[in-house]
Amino acid sequence: MRFDTRCVRGGIAPCPTTGAIVPPIYQTATYVLEEVGRTKGYDYTRSSNPTRATLEAALAAVEGGRHGACFSSGLSAVDAVLRTLDAGDHVVSSDDVYGGVSRLFNTILKRHGLSFTYVDSSRAALVAEAIRPNTKLVWIETPTNPLLKVSDIAALAEIAHARGIPLAVDSTFATPALLRPLEWGADIAMHSTTKYLSGHNQIIGGCVVTNESAFQEKMRYQQKAIGAVPSPFDCWLVIGGLKTLSLRMARHSANGLAVARFLESHPRVARVTYPGLESHPGHAVARRQMSAYSGMITFELVGGLEAGRKLMNSVRLCSLAESLGAVETMITHPATMTHVDVPAAERQARGLTDSLVRLSVGIEDPEDIVADLRQALERAG
Repeated sequence: MRFDTRCVRGGIAPCPTTGAIVPPIYQTATYVLEEVGRTKGYDYTRSSNPTRATLEAALAAVEGGRHGACFSSGLSAVDAVLRTLDAGDHVVSSDDVYGGVSRLFNTILKRHGLSFTYVDSSRAALVAEAIRPNTKLVWIETPTNPLLKVSDIAALAEIAHARGIPLAVDSTFATPALLRPLEWGADIAMHSTTKYLSGHNQIIGGCVVTNESAFQEKMRYQQKAIGAVPSPFDCWLVIGGLKTLSLRMARHSANGLAVARFLESHPRVARVTYPGLESHPGHAVARRQMSAYSGMITFELVGGLEAGRKLMNSVRLCSLAESLGAVETMITHPATMTHVDVPAAERQARGLTDSLVRLSVGIEDPEDIVADLRQALERAG
């Protein structure tokens, strides 16, 4: 199947009992055994559930992988991957990652014996230099949150694999519609299903996709042992979201490029970062490994933090909100919202300034989005 068909049909079959074309919600905690030691494949929903199994198959299909495992949030999916490591192991990570990931790594996993080195993963040589004898994982985001750095997955896979180290890619901003990390050599693809995959601001979830059966068994064990799994209803909502993923991402990307070009031409905007712009330092890599550039934009205003505050308080169509990747356009101030738990000095060192604004461009008419930003920019001036 080609990608658009996989979004609609991959991993999904009519209900064998009723013929229902929409997979049913198996909203149950437990299952009746046929006899002692004999099940119909399910015994307790923490371990497995038919609705979740359908979603996991569908996610593997759209990602081009063999196995999918779903979790109750993007962060619990990250945590599940990292919990396959042991005390004393070392991780090389992108320096620009979601603030919740920084919090997980630095305040929880470090206390359990893991160590981390953060580098600009858009510069492959820095990743190679950071690898130690005890490095057991390379973890990257591409594009990153919120600075939208773009990493060359194939180059990083070659570096990691030459040393026997797996490469994990958080591809939440791109989605499988625009980038499939496993096809570029990654071992693990991770997503926050909260964002574009569900696409409608309805659920919290995460997933891990891999081709490695042994790693999938570890994910299954994490689901059962830790229990951070999504509800059947949440899984059902994501299944519905996947069906329109390709269509939505085409619109998000077209709108994103239109809005980025508008912002780049506006005299009150000091800097725009969007992988689809030729001014982006990673544009060539993005053009090679992505089919389009998603709807995520960051920018800074002339006038700095105060101008940014006025802008975000002046929007009417755009929603001032923490999240991203939904049909509605949302605007965020990372330093006080999504990345507030990252120490100020670390934020500044990463280039995440107090005046940075993150925009998640939705699927509304682009002229309406631009008009809202134009009037807000006038008020911010």
